[in-house]
Amino acid sequence: MMAAERYPEREVVTMLMPKKILVPTDFSTFSDKALRQALDIASEYGSEVHVLHVFDGRLETTTMPEGYDLIMNVKDVRSLEKSLHDMAELRVKEQLAKYPETKKMKVSYRVVTGTPYVEILREQEKQEIDLIVIASLGQSGVAKYLIGSVARNVLKGAACPVLLTK
Repeated sequence: MMAAERYPEREVVTMLMPKKILVPTDFSTFSDKALRQALDIASEYGSEVHVLHVFDGRLETTTMPEGYDLIMNVKDVRSLEKSLHDMAELRVKEQLAKYPETKKMKVSYRVVTGTPYVEILREQEKQEIDLIVIASLGQSGVAKYLIGSVARNVLKGAACPVLLTK
């Protein structure tokens, strides 16, 4: 007898068997642990893994260490954005290279510019992700017992289960 037949008044929870897992990364040790967790889950269920790095592209005005503002022209900004994008792609590749099993798995990555939680939620919808594995803290680390703002906003806005790692 199935659980739904035995307990018709209860909502039956099915076991999570994700087909597509999204792992946002900021290259911190926290996001490295999230990637490890996602790869373990993907290995168990044969899931695809989508790694996403989002960087904030607001580069028009930057304050230099001496306190002076550096105003950049559009061409310089575009060149810097491209360099940052290329460096981020390289870092994602390096992060994935730590895990040799990714060569035998279906793993993809993207680097985008924007507000991190907005882009993560956009990617979740676009790729029809059914599990997001995200570090509870990002690069700032802030505090041992707080959830980072990106993780908190993803948790609020996601249309699929979210696994927070620490």
